Amino acid sequence: QVQLVESGGGLVQPGGSLRLSCAASRRINSISTMGWYREAPGKQRESVASMTSGGITNYAASVKGRFTISRDSGKNTMYLQMNSLKPEDTAVYYCSIRTVVVTFWGQGTQVTVSS
Repeated sequence: QVQLVESGGGLVQPGGSLRLSCAASRRINSISTMGWYREAPGKQRESVASMTSGGITNYAASVKGRFTISRDSGKNTMYLQMNSLKPEDTAVYYCSIRTVVVTFWGQGTQVTVSS
């Protein structure tokens, strides 16, 4: 069974930056897409950023131009660089990797944007 472990969350002031990491316990084959989601209190989980196996990226309108998804296949790790953070970015962030057979999820990491 593959485990995804997120890290890099924390408390940051508005305008600040964070980089989230998502490390897989082993290499995952037949990846179709990988992505980051977030869930704020009282709201449904939403897609933030995604990347196909071919490297095509897609971002939610609310984060476009501020967030960047990337991957390091050699390290079995994906990242979410978050810049110009806003209080409304506060949420638990989850990484997800979808294959042709199954979808894996991380346990989530809290991001709080507050002065």
